Amino acid sequence: MPTLPFWHFVTRLGEAEILLPAALALCWWLARRADSRPLVHRWLAWLALGALLTTATKVAFIGWGVGSSSLNFTGISGHAMFAAAVYPTLLYVIASAQSPAKQHLAWFGGYAVALMIAVSRVMVGAHSWSEVTSGLLIGTVVSAPSLWTARIHHRVLPLWLLAGGACWLAITPVSAPESATHDLVTRLALSLSGRSRPYTRKELLHAPQPSRRPPPSAVEPLPANFAG
Repeated sequence: MPTLPFWHFVTRLGEAEILLPAALALCWWLARRADSRPLVHRWLAWLALGALLTTATKVAFIGWGVGSSSLNFTGISGHAMFAAAVYPTLLYVIASAQSPAKQHLAWFGGYAVALMIAVSRVMVGAHSWSEVTSGLLIGTVVSAPSLWTARIHHRVLPLWLLAGGACWLAITPVSAPESATHDLVTRLALSLSGRSRPYTRKELLHAPQPSRRPPPSAVEPLPANFAG
């Protein structure tokens, strides 16, 4: 489908190569104080599990063709998962020195950004709706429990960290090389499955369906020339 440059920019905001360095820089700063470390530990642990599950679904399809033709599902969208896992946490921490109402607004603003990134994956033809929806759900499972129990007391982020993060998210989507994550996952899947080429969405959607023959009649009909 035809797409606008806007959607290509938005979709790059969900790449792990762009989000993870920003997230790790924030975690490093938070971990300097004891009251913030539980959030860092919980969030990173859940994020690792989410990334593992997302990768597993992609490997299962690319290497063995495990998917759903009825749902047009070939694996969880990594962009949607990382966006829903990282952006709410980033914005919540940035707003941690503000009032509770502004903290919640920042939290939901992060999920709004994640939703836009998920839509962009469909608009650029990279994923189906089932794949981005599952990515959003997994990413929310990663971020929501950590945010719900977070206890960050008025942490004002230094200007250099805010400015650096803003420049990183503004510049890298247009200047960084294209993500190599899919190629790495493809090589892993082929290595594990022993296949020479990956399964594709086209094969999933156009796979021959098993024929359904009517059950044999309980009483065989008599021949037309049967005389009795």
